[in-house]
Amino acid sequence: MIILAVDPGTATTGYGVVEYKGNRFKLKDYGIISTEAKLASELRLQEIYGRLRNLIVRHKPDCFAVEQLFFNSNARTAIAVGQARGVCLLVAADGELPVFEYTPLQVKQAVVGYGRANKTQVQQMVKAVLNLNEAPKPDDAADALALAICHAHSYRLNGMAGRT
Repeated sequence: MIILAVDPGTATTGYGVVEYKGNRFKLKDYGIISTEAKLASELRLQEIYGRLRNLIVRHKPDCFAVEQLFFNSNARTAIAVGQARGVCLLVAADGELPVFEYTPLQVKQAVVGYGRANKTQVQQMVKAVLNLNEAPKPDDAADALALAICHAHSYRLNGMAGRT
């Protein structure tokens, strides 16, 4: 199973592409999609859409994992992230990919075993699980890779329970 996981944001969207086969992980790609602050919001969203669409064409994922929007005290930031998340859902739908959503708490629990883990703990576990030489950077890309690992574990456990 090839998983495309995305940590949405308007300025920076993190992505990770991971293959999960026979209880083993293989890193295929990861990084960020950055958009320029001076661009109009619709052009920033269009850039995110186009880059994610290219990832789908290039890697042919089987599924799409995205972080659920959590309440943010800054309404402007929450709306912008919500718009980027909407673009992520749209590109997944256009690619006919099933979408799986996870909260930051679920991701940390699945990857580190502790829902209140900090960024460094998450990055170190991603490094270990994916057998990387160093922790993935930047944070948005590491978060997307953690999301892919979370989905693989959740999918496997749901499969064992007959709930895929």
